[in-house]
Amino acid sequence: MDGRRRNPYELTEETPVYVISVAAQLSGLHPQTLRQYDRLGLVSPDRTPGRGRRYSARDIELLRQVQELSQDEGINLAGIKRIIELENQVTALEQHIADLTAAVDGAAAAMSQREAQVHASYRRDLVPYQEVQRTSALVVWRPKRSSTDQ
Repeated sequence: MDGRRRNPYELTEETPVYVISVAAQLSGLHPQTLRQYDRLGLVSPDRTPGRGRRYSARDIELLRQVQELSQDEGINLAGIKRIIELENQVTALEQHIADLTAAVDGAAAAMSQREAQVHASYRRDLVPYQEVQRTSALVVWRPKRSSTDQ
């Protein structure tokens, strides 16, 4: 979640709204197939207090993906389950990377701000010290004559 308070009546793709018969029609599968996928852990819909299944739009899309992998690609259900698990891990890792990137960006901005504060605190009346080179040359000093001495 992004930290904002959501409207409890707002429908998102994760909102469980479809009963099993509607989900079966939308996915093109038999309701018994949906029950089997739920038992195998391929697609796990939310449950009502009465234990009825409620599918979300994301669940419907996942059902279609399972059907495509099974029918068109010839992947067995155990393989499909592993694919789904790996895709979920990738999604979680991508989110973790995004969170870490945001944290690093925030730390870099804070560091830059602190660096600017340090630079702003420098005393401007000080002059950098430069070491004088010592030579063996002889320099004769003669005071300037004032205009009254002439």
